[in-house]
Amino acid sequence: MNHFAHLVLSQPTVESAVGNLLGDFARGVDADSLPVAVRAGLINHRAVDRYTDSHPLVLEMKLGFSRRRRRFAGIALDIYFDHLLLTHWELFEQRELDELIVEFYRRMAAGQTLMPGQDMRRVTRRMIDFDWFGSYRDVDSIAESLDRVAARIRFANDFDNAIEDLERNHESIRDGFLEFYPQLRQHVFDLAIE
Repeated sequence: MNHFAHLVLSQPTVESAVGNLLGDFARGVDADSLPVAVRAGLINHRAVDRYTDSHPLVLEMKLGFSRRRRRFAGIALDIYFDHLLLTHWELFEQRELDELIVEFYRRMAAGQTLMPGQDMRRVTRRMIDFDWFGSYRDVDSIAESLDRVAARIRFANDFDNAIEDLERNHESIRDGFLEFYPQLRQHVFDLAIE
């Protein structure tokens, strides 16, 4: 799962938002030094990732990727899952989507001082300033995001144009996600980490 989904699966606090986003920025961070609520959010993020990465439906989705991109299929799916969650929001949630996005941005802005490391603060400010969550409803924005990820990978790779694999398998990925996401949400609820 990617940033938006992690926030949807977090608690409605600034500390939880920071912790649930921190999982993507935690390299080199001493988790024991974090405030308790932020650390709980980080643990929740990791539990979501473990469940997602090992789920049979997700593993099956990865097989639909071309051999040259399969190594990065998990990254592509994480970002695409945000798109699917946003575009099928009414199937999962009663909350008003645009209001929730604004609230997530407010929590991210309020949590800047809790974020360890300049990289997390810089990226989360970009999320807010460029309305990443709003733009993720558009598949062209997903394609651009995936290409930016490919450009940041520090070694030669064939991840560019990953949107081709996602669009070629859109129906099976969408159907798999619609089955998988409620199971993930229940799993997070049952764990009750936060």
